Amino acid sequence: MSHPPSDSPQHRIFAMLDVDGDGAITYAEYLARVDRVASALKRDAHHPVVTAARAAHEAVFADMDADQDGRVTFEEYRTWVGHEAFERSCRPALGSLFDIADSDADGRLDRDEFIRLRTAAGNAGTGVAAAFDALDSDGDGLIDRDAYLAGIKTFVTDGSSPMAAAYGSDRPALGTRS
Repeated sequence: MSHPPSDSPQHRIFAMLDVDGDGAITYAEYLARVDRVASALKRDAHHPVVTAARAAHEAVFADMDADQDGRVTFEEYRTWVGHEAFERSCRPALGSLFDIADSDADGRLDRDEFIRLRTAAGNAGTGVAAAFDALDSDGDGLIDRDAYLAGIKTFVTDGSSPMAAAYGSDRPALGTRS
């Protein structure tokens, strides 16, 4: 099995999602993201935004798990990831995590909400604050939902984005696919 360079967006995201590092993302690992984010943002597990996030993540996992064995290998993930997968299933799932973090439901995150979301989602690197600053293009101390999702999409699909700092690199990645 061939792996892309370790600094590729796909490799970094896969490694973040493969919490136990065993080479596969399990259903439990993937769905635990929702619970971690809900807990970090003090949302009740039965709150409608948490329920919606869980459903969106279940759909993403089913979409990624090509052989439906309950485990997503790197090869499955690499084959799956890209523009179409992002629009089809990642956008709703990542948007649902944003919604959990958006405590006042105004469609924007402040620095604290952003950092708690990214940390709970597995992006606790020192680049989280830099990613916030890069996404806060107007300097108002807030990031809107569309800018957040656009930043992640750009990182996932071509490796260059303000979100790169939140994934452990502030430079475009090598060997990316679109």
